[in-house]
Amino acid sequence: MAGNERLGGVVRLDIAAKELIDNQISPRQTIYESIDKLWKQLLPDELAHHCRISDISGGQLKVIVDSPSYMHELRLCSTELLKELQQGCLSGRIQKIKFVLA
Repeated sequence: MAGNERLGGVVRLDIAAKELIDNQISPRQTIYESIDKLWKQLLPDELAHHCRISDISGGQLKVIVDSPSYMHELRLCSTELLKELQQGCLSGRIQKIKFVLA
């Protein structure tokens, strides 16, 4: 931070919040939105209604699924889904999909 943004050694909260949003939250949100949009395009509507992305971290996409039968169906096509996500959203750097039963 520039010297005029500190007052007596104290960081201004508005400046710190803006930096956090601009440097951490906004880029992550953009990646998440891209992956979520692509995920919904890849899945048939019926299957998409039974799962949702809950987290993206460390190269892993975590997907919550509401039924064992839909989880099984997603696992069967997970290799192809992963390949499509990797090609369609390079910035996401997804290496693995983890399905979790709700």
